[in-house]
Amino acid sequence: MKNILLVEDDPFISDIYSRSFSKENFKVDMAVDGQMALEKIRDNPPDLLVLDIDLPKINGCEILKKLRSEPKTKNLKVIVLSNYPDKDINKKYNINLDSFGIIKHFLKIEAPVDQIVREVKEILK
Repeated sequence: MKNILLVEDDPFISDIYSRSFSKENFKVDMAVDGQMALEKIRDNPPDLLVLDIDLPKINGCEILKKLRSEPKTKNLKVIVLSNYPDKDINKKYNINLDSFGIIKHFLKIEAPVDQIVREVKEILK
């Protein structure tokens, strides 16, 4: 069974995705802030990280910088699920999101849950 770490601070959204991934036989762990996410990744790296960018304590961009700087997590598969397009994230956090080796970036408002679940299934084949 493949493991997904879902990092999302909105309980409604995390519940929807957690249930949807679980129905497809993924083991889902959740983190509600960036600090918790980094601790969980350090203790037990998932097969896939589903990451929001705007998070309490440590934002998703800082998480990505940390992950890509460490040998153990530099190749961790990551998809971003956020409220902002790449250009807005790049401007707000003064980064180039594409430089972090993200597999996909979904806008929460545009991408239906079932589409994201299909993509995750494809990624984790």
